[in-house]
Amino acid sequence: MSLILARCNRFFGTGWKAVNRKFDSSSGKAAAAIYISCVDSVSARFEIAEVLKAADKSNLYSNTPRYWMDFGNGKDSGQVVLSTIGNVKQPVSEKFETVARLPFVTEEFGELLRQSETDDLPSCSLAEALEKQDLFINSTLAQMGCSLLWQLFRNGMTTQRGLFLNSADFRTAPLSV
Repeated sequence: MSLILARCNRFFGTGWKAVNRKFDSSSGKAAAAIYISCVDSVSARFEIAEVLKAADKSNLYSNTPRYWMDFGNGKDSGQVVLSTIGNVKQPVSEKFETVARLPFVTEEFGELLRQSETDDLPSCSLAEALEKQDLFINSTLAQMGCSLLWQLFRNGMTTQRGLFLNSADFRTAPLSV
């Protein structure tokens, strides 16, 4: 993700930083416009959701758009899901039906996440996982997630809020707003 972030910083002239550390209740005090997560366990994903819900209630800048983009993967499949942290005020549009709130991955797919918790899949943070995991699943998801962010930045909107990818049979299914 650091290489992709460096490319974005050069292109946009921004100074974004990736923080690679455990996300817990003290993390919510370091407010960011966009939170991007890729965790190894379902419980960690639910913990992030709780921290972000609490941050939404305590934020003094409630009109600042904030998003959570969650990445997850198994052996040869994965997903990217974009959510809003609370409601994000949308401009009036005659062309599109705007949506102020995109549910958290834990709300929309909570039951599936809990079922997947019993799967004995390798951790994406261990070197040995590369032997049991498709070599390009993480980088493919990262590129596609960045493409979604690019749409948001370039067009100010998106009709898709994520995707499901199966690299074994080369299928990708968009997750519509």
